[in-house]
Amino acid sequence: MPITKMNGKKDGKQQYRVRVNYTDANGNYKRIERTAYGAAEAKMLETQLSQSVKEKSIVAKMTVQKLYNEYMVAKAHEVRESTLDKSRQVLEHHVLPYLGKTTLDKLNTAALQKWKNNISELSVSVKTKQNIYKELRTMLNYGVRMDYLPKSPLAKVGNFSDPYFVAQQETLHYYTPEQYKKFARAARAAAELAGSLTDWGYYVFFAIAFYTGMRKGEINALKWSDIDGDVLHVRRSIAQKLKGGDRETPPKNKSSYRDLQIPIPLMEILDAHKKRQQELPGFSDNYRVCGGTQCLRDTSLANKNIQFADDAGLPHIRIHDFRHSHASLLVNEGINIQEIARRLGHSKIEITWNTYSHLYPREEERAVQILNKIR
Repeated sequence: MPITKMNGKKDGKQQYRVRVNYTDANGNYKRIERTAYGAAEAKMLETQLSQSVKEKSIVAKMTVQKLYNEYMVAKAHEVRESTLDKSRQVLEHHVLPYLGKTTLDKLNTAALQKWKNNISELSVSVKTKQNIYKELRTMLNYGVRMDYLPKSPLAKVGNFSDPYFVAQQETLHYYTPEQYKKFARAARAAAELAGSLTDWGYYVFFAIAFYTGMRKGEINALKWSDIDGDVLHVRRSIAQKLKGGDRETPPKNKSSYRDLQIPIPLMEILDAHKKRQQELPGFSDNYRVCGGTQCLRDTSLANKNIQFADDAGLPHIRIHDFRHSHASLLVNEGINIQEIARRLGHSKIEITWNTYSHLYPREEERAVQILNKIR
């Protein structure tokens, strides 16, 4: 019997043994036994144990695919759509094909090591493999929070590593002010030659990137209504690689909402470009600063970036490296690291410091000069 009267008593209440029998996911016979005092308490305990066994059975039958489906719904309320899309692509291409049909009770160290071995064979960088691992780890941690898993079995497997890796400071690529001037002259010459608003937009885009350090999506999303006198308000971003076309989203994080004072050279460029756009029928302050009725295309920007560098006789750098160009210029002029972090919209000052601290050689020299005077 599930509930059996025993001989003992406690505080005047009869002792009962509560037993629940069940078969686990591997077909093994199992039994749970507990002690309760009082008939009502025993009945309540039996109900609780039966429910617990039932929930374990349901979870045991949950597959990684079902966990993924639930996880993506929950994550959609917590991150930007572009971030969600990146997670979806990684998990659908590199996790579900290998583990999608695996039930959570069978998701053990051996199964995950086999998955890791498969990913290790892919012709992608170690960093890409580490990002795949990170996405799976985050999803399994969600499973732990929801009590679908007692703990994440991925921890024992460990992340990917490069056996030939030698720790070193990442090399930053950026243009010095003199190099940027050459780049800008090439971009302006191309715009004057073509004469179209789109070509002028490319010139304006890279000027904004250099003088403000804004992210590509933030620049593409920028509207004339976001410029108030000599202050530029960063309030939006554009993601172009989502299903269904462009999507305007909030900036990357809370710190990315920021106000930037516009330097005079950039103000002159913006004023001239606004006059060009104002000649368009139907112009309004809702026009994108660089693209007009629609933002510039990422692919075209990448191609123009290479073209202008070639025309100027400069090495190629990524569009994101114009952000590094902005920061490195301020660092070398001794601007406080906290202000640089604010201008870049970093969520933590540690991000800024870890990226740019090695660009402070002048400070080291100045410190030694000060100490040399103490004799």
